Amino acid sequence: MNSEGRGTTQPHPVSENRLPETFTGNRALQLEEGLLFEIGRTDVSGVDLPEPPPFRDRLGGHARTTAPDLPGLSEPEAMRHYVRLSQMNYGIDSGIFPLGSCTMKHNPRLNEKMARLPGFADVHPLQPASTVQGALGLLSELSHVLLELTGMQAVALSPKAGAHGELTGMMSIKAAHEAHGQTGRRIVLVPESAHGTNPATAALIGYQVRAIPARADGTVDVQAVRDALSDDVAALMLTNPNTCGLFERDVVEIAAAVHEAGAYFYCDGANFNAILGKVRVADLGVDAMHINLHKTFSTPHGGGGPGAGPVVLSEALAPFAPVPALVTTENGLRLAEDKGAAGAEQALGRMSAFHGQMGMFVRALAWMLSHGSDGMKQASEDAVLSANYIRASLSDLMSVPFPERPAMHEALFDDSWLHGTGVSTLDIAKALIDEGFHPMTVYFPLVVHGAMLIEPTESESKASLDLFIAALRDLAMAVKGNDKARFLGAPHYAPRRRLDETRAARKPVLRWTRPAPLPEAAE
Repeated sequence: MNSEGRGTTQPHPVSENRLPETFTGNRALQLEEGLLFEIGRTDVSGVDLPEPPPFRDRLGGHARTTAPDLPGLSEPEAMRHYVRLSQMNYGIDSGIFPLGSCTMKHNPRLNEKMARLPGFADVHPLQPASTVQGALGLLSELSHVLLELTGMQAVALSPKAGAHGELTGMMSIKAAHEAHGQTGRRIVLVPESAHGTNPATAALIGYQVRAIPARADGTVDVQAVRDALSDDVAALMLTNPNTCGLFERDVVEIAAAVHEAGAYFYCDGANFNAILGKVRVADLGVDAMHINLHKTFSTPHGGGGPGAGPVVLSEALAPFAPVPALVTTENGLRLAEDKGAAGAEQALGRMSAFHGQMGMFVRALAWMLSHGSDGMKQASEDAVLSANYIRASLSDLMSVPFPERPAMHEALFDDSWLHGTGVSTLDIAKALIDEGFHPMTVYFPLVVHGAMLIEPTESESKASLDLFIAALRDLAMAVKGNDKARFLGAPHYAPRRRLDETRAARKPVLRWTRPAPLPEAAE
């Protein structure tokens, strides 16, 4: 990208002396094209529209007085533009997506087919409950499976994402303390290895955050938690397995200490996919946990609409779950919509208007039913096996910060193997793009310097893992062979070269401006 935020097209460093430049700037199927505003004329429309008949202006003087300055494109032009953009993008359907923590896994097409069934795809949130009993039944079945898998007492399906579910769980904890007259509890304990949303969520609802340091093996020390507990602590927010890809072996003792102090144990469930079918979080002493349906149950990550972050609650917090709450009556299922209504007497209140992420629920339940209890257990086992296979296959060339214990669902490396080479973690990530892979998560978790966090998930075959491992091994050997040129300019093959990320962060260009017209050549 150049200083104005636009991309720059540069010849491939190897081929520039051998291959001719093209008139269009295109390179076969790698097409070069400007922005929509640069390729479309603003003085014309891409479609023919008749002049509107006479009408009465009801905008009260707020009608536009100037043209909207939108490019006039025909449908083929607009379609081609976005198809070209999609061909420059990398997705889970392109290849392995090794982002640690984010868990980008295969989205089975069977799930997509189920989500498009008319009874689910066409349902409207304002329909009478009597006309959507099938959809409510699906919510009930999904809730049942989530409670069986976690051993918890209640589940709220309305949160739209993991962070939203996290907020819901922490607000339930706050409501429980207030109901019991414990309004003086204003501190939340958060380990240094936590996801960034944990301290942000606690601060958002008025808590003070107190950090708990990680010990040398990457886990939380129960004594450090005990030392931080007091009468003004409301909760501990702990991720298990944690962001270093390790299971917190002292989690039961930690939970007991938190409860003894009158606080609640919030578990960040982002990594539930590592223990699915193996561990019931209720048995660990958890009071609240959000579940990312995309991370564990294969729904799309994003998907062009609301995601889903259900929250499971213990018996102590179940009365404070938000509305709408699913209630079984003699006449079928219904939703208790208001706080204080029958079935939601102590409810937290409303976190979102509707269950607008119905498609995500359908996809998740389709995955659950197609796998069964044994298949879901195998999925977590395969995810853990894949991560350990990657770690074992690379540990002779790349440094592992916590080698004493096996990994869970993700393999973590640090940058100590790069010291003195002039190559950084970011350079490795950029070079992976040239190899046709999306980079792993870099510089997270923060407790590890120059972190490289790789999560293969259960979706990848051994052949896929072997190719990824071979590519990383080749890069590692190139580092050790002092082949800096391969890294410092990477990516070389991508449609755009490396961005000056520091400058882009400090001086972002947030508005497109029309470039000056090029002067015409003299006759």
